[in-house]
Amino acid sequence: MTISESIAQIEAQLGHRATLTAVTKTKPVALLQEAYDAGCRHFGENRVQEMAEKQPQLPADVQWHQIGHLQTNKVKYIAPFVALIESVDSLKLLEEIDKQARKNDRVIECLLQIFIAQEDTKFGFSPEEAIDLLQSPALDALQHICIVGLMGIATNTNDQAQIRYEFSGLKQLFDALKPIHRPNVAFRELSMGMSSDYLIAVEEGSTMVRVGSAIFGSRN
Repeated sequence: MTISESIAQIEAQLGHRATLTAVTKTKPVALLQEAYDAGCRHFGENRVQEMAEKQPQLPADVQWHQIGHLQTNKVKYIAPFVALIESVDSLKLLEEIDKQARKNDRVIECLLQIFIAQEDTKFGFSPEEAIDLLQSPALDALQHICIVGLMGIATNTNDQAQIRYEFSGLKQLFDALKPIHRPNVAFRELSMGMSSDYLIAVEEGSTMVRVGSAIFGSRN
């Protein structure tokens, strides 16, 4: 199946329920251009250096998403152009994003990454930590970020019941936090679901899925 055929098939499955973010890590620019030509506008990278190298080689209307763990010292390289940082897992990181966004005279949208998996390898806030952050006075000073929702990565397992349970729990947290309104908090996005589980994620309320191998084939 070609990239355009894969994208068309996934888009048909999603309908208008969720935005497709093509996970482009390790993929050459020529393949990203194919995905762009097939209508994809949201590209997700987990390595800052790779995103910064690819960004000027693709059309300006690409919406770049940082989806991997982000170190504070790397924020400055993507702050001029990144559309959404999905992997915010600390107040310290939010403060650095705000600082770099201010230098670039823009507001950067962010998602709080919530730890939902039964694994030790994933980053993220606990639900309690996310609630504390969203109610924290420390947010008042951050005028160049906007927290627009949550992101989560399910356990890497074939147990679909467990995956559904984890996604369902994240949706419940999203719904509980959505009424919180502050100048820099406006929930609208719930990013969950990857190539192996995006259909379950959408059934459980995801508004954004991150799909790589189902578009480009298995990783290099």
